[in-house]
Amino acid sequence: MNTNNYFNCLKPYLEPSLGFSIKRTWFHASWSLSVAFHASSSSTPPSLPLPSSKLSTTTLKSNPHESSNSREQSLLSLLKQCSTMKDLIQIHAQVIQTGFDQNLYVVGKIINFCAVSGHGPMDYAISVFEQIQNPDGFVWNTMIRGFGNTSKPEAAFDFYRRMQNKGHTADNFTYSFLLKICGQLSWVELGKQIHCSTLKHGLDSHVYVRNTLIHMYGMLKDIETARLLFDEIPRIDLVAWNTIIDCYVHCGRYKEALDLFSIMQQSNVEPDEATLVVVLSACSELGALDFGKWVHSRINCTSLARIISISNSLIDMYAKCGTIEKARQVFNEMNEKNIVSWNSMILGLAMHGHADEALKLFSKMVERKLNTPNDVTFLGVLCACSHRGMVDEGRRYFESMNTEYQIQPTIKHYGCMVDLLGRAGLVEEAYHLIQTMPIRCNAIVWRALLGACRVHGHLELGECVRRHLLELEPEHSGDYVLLANMYASAGQWNDMLEVRKTMKSRGVQKPEPGNSYIGVHRTVSSDVESTKKYCSNQN
Repeated sequence: MNTNNYFNCLKPYLEPSLGFSIKRTWFHASWSLSVAFHASSSSTPPSLPLPSSKLSTTTLKSNPHESSNSREQSLLSLLKQCSTMKDLIQIHAQVIQTGFDQNLYVVGKIINFCAVSGHGPMDYAISVFEQIQNPDGFVWNTMIRGFGNTSKPEAAFDFYRRMQNKGHTADNFTYSFLLKICGQLSWVELGKQIHCSTLKHGLDSHVYVRNTLIHMYGMLKDIETARLLFDEIPRIDLVAWNTIIDCYVHCGRYKEALDLFSIMQQSNVEPDEATLVVVLSACSELGALDFGKWVHSRINCTSLARIISISNSLIDMYAKCGTIEKARQVFNEMNEKNIVSWNSMILGLAMHGHADEALKLFSKMVERKLNTPNDVTFLGVLCACSHRGMVDEGRRYFESMNTEYQIQPTIKHYGCMVDLLGRAGLVEEAYHLIQTMPIRCNAIVWRALLGACRVHGHLELGECVRRHLLELEPEHSGDYVLLANMYASAGQWNDMLEVRKTMKSRGVQKPEPGNSYIGVHRTVSSDVESTKKYCSNQN
């Protein structure tokens, strides 16, 4: 691979060894392996029968003359059927009792169950790993990968150093897992160090590593380097296309993302579910309705039209582009719906002022027990109540989150309630809600209350709210303008001029006027023939 294009940016990191500046993190297993104690002692292991409807380990004890290979296969069969930690602990006891606790393939399955599948705690995987005398590369990689899914992903690098100290060489999987964590944590320097390591070991052009490198730089908002790495791929596959398009969307470069999708289509690479979900999200953010319709027309020519996630993305796209009837049509035509489907439709209806329909849809979902509402569902419900001015209903729904569904309201839910109360003129109640909520209020919620104070002429409370906003975002021009307008409405011209002077002395300026545009990308008519040809080929 030609490294001259980005050698300069990586040069500071091309050292003989990686100098990680990560504090070593020690993990102690919280799970007590009493089964291991019993298995290693002279006493008889405790009886640990699994439910008859699940698994049975009695076959491992019944025949002492059974071959080692047969017992290994029996253990692997049990692990394949295992779905709960209760099952795993009992199988693990059998693994130890039958002497397979150092069999890397068997023990690796146990670690994989906890570290990767998400069925068990990472602490259990650590406790099992620490008992292995000579872990191989697969086990090390499984641990490193597992830490990427925890709240302590930086521990993966501690294990990486331990792996190196034990004389094991990192492979393409190791680097891919580490690069993903660097992107996840926005660790620019460490990510470049790992990139250099892939160059040294000749793995940077490996398809798995290269795609992860592109993804990492995209997550780090370095879209230029991500694109450079993408352009150097001799034969670009679907995963690489999906990765670079997702990077552009993550960086807010929606138009470029759609341009890339068009180039991908011209390259005769067929999109999959992941491609279409990302492209439709770009259409949603950009308001590119024509392009979204064109994508939808191509989806209808394939079996992808039946995939729930794609239908959900179409609902979201049409709703955000202002075509709520089309969103409703996609929703009604779905044979199967999940909670995201219901949430997308409820939120779409609420955003477009169809509050009654949004609440009816919510009631239908709950009464027929079609899906259990989550925190996003209630955002749509509270938004609908706010637009409709349904204060009592809003209070009731807000209260039911905790009492009926055990959902803890977030700052967004409190923001919806403040907006609801503020629109109804109940600014004192809204202020009390902010004062009593268990989480710190942000500037967005305070600003919603300030706007309500201006609309309903509550100057004194508006001044109080403005003081809170000064502590959070002293340079936000909109807050000065709102307060100045409140003084003007009250005829307090001197106070208004004082606010204007303060704004000027602090160098606070209004943002440039916004602008909008229609038909930013392609038109449907320009692609009618290509779509017909595409559908004909599919058929």
